[in-house]
Amino acid sequence: MPVRSQSGGSPQARGRELARIGKQLWQELGSVKKAAIELMNQHPDISSLQAHRYVCGLSQDQAAVRYNEVTGHQTSLGGTSINAWETWARARTGAGSPPSFSSLLILSTAYGGGPLGVANDHVSPGDLVAEAYERLTPEDQLSLKRFTAANSPGEQPEPPTRVEDHPTGPSLRTIFAEDNTIGPDFNLAAPTVEYGNPEICLYSLPNPKPGQLLNLTWASFGYGMERLIQQIKNVGQRVDVDACFGINEAGLVMATFLASAQFGRCPIGYLKCNKTRDFITLDQASAYPELPEAPSIVLCDFEVKHADVVGFITRKIRKRYPGAEIYFAVFGAMTKGRDLEVASFDDLTGAGIMRAAGFKAVFIAATMSPPGIEPPLELR
Repeated sequence: MPVRSQSGGSPQARGRELARIGKQLWQELGSVKKAAIELMNQHPDISSLQAHRYVCGLSQDQAAVRYNEVTGHQTSLGGTSINAWETWARARTGAGSPPSFSSLLILSTAYGGGPLGVANDHVSPGDLVAEAYERLTPEDQLSLKRFTAANSPGEQPEPPTRVEDHPTGPSLRTIFAEDNTIGPDFNLAAPTVEYGNPEICLYSLPNPKPGQLLNLTWASFGYGMERLIQQIKNVGQRVDVDACFGINEAGLVMATFLASAQFGRCPIGYLKCNKTRDFITLDQASAYPELPEAPSIVLCDFEVKHADVVGFITRKIRKRYPGAEIYFAVFGAMTKGRDLEVASFDDLTGAGIMRAAGFKAVFIAATMSPPGIEPPLELR
């Protein structure tokens, strides 16, 4: 395998060196996709879009020429468009612009030709934006998902996620046959940043066995995380944080997902709670990353019921990090009544607790009924 280049120099010189390494990897591995993955392993700072271009040995202008060739010169794309797409893919600062689904289709064909332009390697449009998929528009995400399912051997496209309204009640959304039932979306005004959008779009988690814990599947868990990310993106201003903290193991998983998908792989903290009757203490196994003064923090918890766990944790965080601004992301919030589609934030059992904590903003994936929900693998 080629040795990672240690040379400095201008961006152009580094680009030529990466293109040289990429082509050599293609010759050794015989696959554009495999060579791109190996190139990213050697150089983690480059995006998948860049890696596929480098494996083909192309500059941005040359990639644009290849793009126009694939369309039969019905397009006149320039290198600046390639640059804008790659800037968007590798950065989380709002720079650049995302490629459309149709552009990804053309690029996948262009890069599938390899360095000589005559190969027939299979490059999926999803491969080109593997690390930036969540930042595509919802329409392009859905198109990519459908395209991937339809073109995967032995797989069928996913069924539509919505079903027609049942004549005797509201429509329910089913993710998978073996999965939990997801109730309809509804909006709720929650505490938010100054001049921010208070409306969050969440859903209910109906429990088919009242009185028993609702065991969530991984698909349902992932769906809730996607909903939290959507709420964070739509708060009305960019949310930049210095760290994500998870309360216990389920919260830690949530913090890991959010840190990776939404906050540029920011540091992750872990808060392990020990409960003894009416007391809560933090275990020595808790982890506190080094943060700047008055940091911005996202605190993640799996559910909010009656106990003031988040208030206790928030006080501990502010004591360790004076001046900290804290956002709160929770998967499930219990309602006071049987109706899960609450009209007011104060209809949640933990509303007073969350207000008293003084969070900068609150994000909630779903509402739930007593006795609550259980995370996958019974994470604690």
